[in-house]
Amino acid sequence: MSATAASKALTVPEIAARKGKTPLVCLTAYTTPVAKLVDGHCDLVLVGDSVGMVLHGMASTLGVTLEMMILHGKAVRRGLQSALMVVDMPFGSYEENPAQAFRNAALVMAETGAAAVKLEGGENLAETIRFLTARGIPVMGHVGLTPQAVNTFGGYHVQGRGEDAERILRDATAVSEAGAFAVVLEKVPEALARLITEQVAIPTIGIGASPACDGQILVVDDMLGLFGAFRPRFVKRYAELGKDAEAAIAAYAKEVRERGFPGADHVFDNGSGTASVGEAT
Repeated sequence: MSATAASKALTVPEIAARKGKTPLVCLTAYTTPVAKLVDGHCDLVLVGDSVGMVLHGMASTLGVTLEMMILHGKAVRRGLQSALMVVDMPFGSYEENPAQAFRNAALVMAETGAAAVKLEGGENLAETIRFLTARGIPVMGHVGLTPQAVNTFGGYHVQGRGEDAERILRDATAVSEAGAFAVVLEKVPEALARLITEQVAIPTIGIGASPACDGQILVVDDMLGLFGAFRPRFVKRYAELGKDAEAAIAAYAKEVRERGFPGADHVFDNGSGTASVGEAT
């Protein structure tokens, strides 16, 4: 990543200034090729701990490690020129105390070149967010359904219905007042997401929330139809690349078994124009 390229990337203040303006376009990415694909279309790219489920076959995000996030963060950084990159802090890397959070977040930023980190939690993390931002680490918050708390919630259920709405509103307000530059609202009722967006001073990024949010985010493998283990209601499939890929693999397997591949166009001749089986160069 050259200094020239890095200077063209969106900054944290520019993202924060988009409150109430043109909606922010956000997607996840975990690899360099996908980062290159989304870069020209997205304002913000999240290296999400969802990588554990999407690419590593984990049942939840809880097994994702700091080393994994750094590895994938480095890969995504190589593919970005204009989008702002945020890296998820994995479960267990920031909850103990602000000092632990600072050490690990500083490591992630130094190793990956990320512009910011994302933490899951509300009022309980306000002190940590304040500690990090005061020391030069921009933080994106995440309230509502926080997947790292799946065991506490008893599953991936909608949060903030009925009297519980007040809790989510308090969490979003606390994150904003602590200094986060944006906050993800995940799987909360539409009316609540709309209210939070109206009341907090920072951009809200919705996922299963409301079109009134200041931006939207999806897991890229979900919206492309590449991840099929389950499909949340809030996901819109913009393509079915998983089915296309499976069809292509099936076609390849059929041709190999029938000796239809490789053909004459895929092998090398012996220098006289005659193909030579097994010739490598």
